[in-house]
Amino acid sequence: MEISAETAKLLAVGLSMGIGTIGPSIAIAMIGKAAMNALGRNPEARGPISMNMVLAIAFAEAVAIYVLIIAILLIFVV
Repeated sequence: MEISAETAKLLAVGLSMGIGTIGPSIAIAMIGKAAMNALGRNPEARGPISMNMVLAIAFAEAVAIYVLIIAILLIFVV
């Protein structure tokens, strides 16, 4: 059973997206957990905690966007 070049390319894209988004998803979950824990301990600090949480999630999500760009490049360039 042989795998064609197109099949191997699509398999590489799928694996890169799957493996590359594990880290950001775990990071976003940990950020959300820490923010909810902080809000439970100090509800008056909702504004700064929420702002910092959204900023940290955006930085974590940037890694997933880089993986998406690499996957698109793999599809159309390679």
